[in-house]
Amino acid sequence: MFSGVIKALGLDPNERAIARYEEKASIIDSFEPQVKDLTDEELARSALFFKARLENGETLDDMLPEVFARVREVSVRTLGLRHFKEQLMGGMALHEGKIAEMKTGEGKTLVATLAVALNAITGRGVHVITVNDYLAARDAEWMGPVYRGMGLSVGVISPFMEQEDRSSSYRKDVTYGTNSEFGFDYLRDNMAIQKEQQVQRVPFYCIVDEVDSILVDEARTPLIISGPSEDDTEPYKIADSVARELTRGTDFEVEEKERNLALTETGIAKAERIMRLPNLFTDFANSSLSHKIAQSLKAHHLFQRDVHYVVKDGEIVIVDEFTGRLMFGRRYSDGLHQAIEAKERVKVGRENQTLATITLQNYFRMYEKLAGMTGTALTEAEEFKEIYGLEVIVVPTHMPMVRQDHHDAIYRTIAEKYNAAADEVFEAYEKGQPVLVGTTSIENSEKVSRLLRTRKIPHNVLNAKVHDKEASFVAQAGRLKSVTVATNMAGRGTDIVLGGNAEFMAREEMQKKGLDIKVNDQEYKNIQDEFKKFCKEEHEAVIKAGGLRIIGTERHESRRIDNQL
Repeated sequence: MFSGVIKALGLDPNERAIARYEEKASIIDSFEPQVKDLTDEELARSALFFKARLENGETLDDMLPEVFARVREVSVRTLGLRHFKEQLMGGMALHEGKIAEMKTGEGKTLVATLAVALNAITGRGVHVITVNDYLAARDAEWMGPVYRGMGLSVGVISPFMEQEDRSSSYRKDVTYGTNSEFGFDYLRDNMAIQKEQQVQRVPFYCIVDEVDSILVDEARTPLIISGPSEDDTEPYKIADSVARELTRGTDFEVEEKERNLALTETGIAKAERIMRLPNLFTDFANSSLSHKIAQSLKAHHLFQRDVHYVVKDGEIVIVDEFTGRLMFGRRYSDGLHQAIEAKERVKVGRENQTLATITLQNYFRMYEKLAGMTGTALTEAEEFKEIYGLEVIVVPTHMPMVRQDHHDAIYRTIAEKYNAAADEVFEAYEKGQPVLVGTTSIENSEKVSRLLRTRKIPHNVLNAKVHDKEASFVAQAGRLKSVTVATNMAGRGTDIVLGGNAEFMAREEMQKKGLDIKVNDQEYKNIQDEFKKFCKEEHEAVIKAGGLRIIGTERHESRRIDNQL
């Protein structure tokens, strides 16, 4: 009620910001005729032109309308994409150091080019953070022509880069990369002995894509650079054998909510009897072994295979609970990872000692100006404001929302629920309607997959086990009769296009023919044009069948992640 009164009085800060942005968008439009008359060479000198004006006392805010107008014109000429009014408004929110909440499919990647180009004019370097390496490389390549058309340079930070290449990428006007790459480079710079070994500049301006995933879900995850300690791994195997002998409920109690457990007096006595150490839990000399037994119990009873981690090529790989992605190279601390390795009977690695660490929350707070974009930030607005001083601006959609939301259906048993979901998928599949089924774990996604196989429904399962194929799966999830079962969609970053994604189909066709896109540019364009016609026809057929049907099989603990579906 109170929020309704605020809106009625015209005091809603979001509405006031949007009204201000709309006025500015009209000013940007007024520059369009004169910008259209500029040659490509004149546009390519934009960065130098505005840099000179900046040095003469003008501010970025003063130049915003003209810079945005030029970026839009370059985008039209190089990508064939023209920023619409709502995208201009999103760009303004990003420039002001706010979070732009824009619905899926509103073109957030293109929106970023506006604020990035404007702030890159300072020459201090702008960082764009994406959720994975694939998106960093894709966005840098895709939006690269816009930046270069404005006279700006673009770089990408990717894993396993040489020091020299990494340093060169940070010297560019615009640098794309993942949060962990930027964070680890900061830690390595702090460990460097000589100035020349450092790669980063002073943090200036950063735009975080899928900001809720990075600044909320992963915010307190520490980035740790560690080195192996001299510990022997045999005690972990001994502790594992003891943990297997202890009985839940009698020897120890599990606190599921707190994700902790405690040994009972019976359990302590039993462990001491097995180890033939009467003071196992009271003598400080045995504290290391007693700690390892406790960690082994956690590994067996609090951490499930294919939910919290997967076993891949004889290694334990952690699964991100929010995104369902595999987190290669990350290890649980405090001996827990070794306990899980002993449990799964794979090679037990030596415990690491921390050499340098920082949380993502602390890293991003070092930037002079921070902004973000996502489809779901409003539910966490208070947290963003309190921790990062970031306001959330909800940018209106370009077209009216046509999605139909239905009420939740509740079933007596889990089996009934999954069978009902599978029946609903079958019904949609029969009429050609594409379906996306959302689950919260790898285990549940495979449970749904088994039910679909019994109904002979062809489908793709998108979970941490097929991380490398996820972009192509998502891109084609809107095709006729397409069925995709997925773990949490947080930060997937690829749009589902109804009727199919012509660009992905053309790339796959080129790969089948063994042709390089850069070398056979004309051939690629011809193939893409053919697929565009095909996808356009299929797009109409999908809409006729009812559009994309989305089935969420369970509520996530975070309402925001439910909203992403």
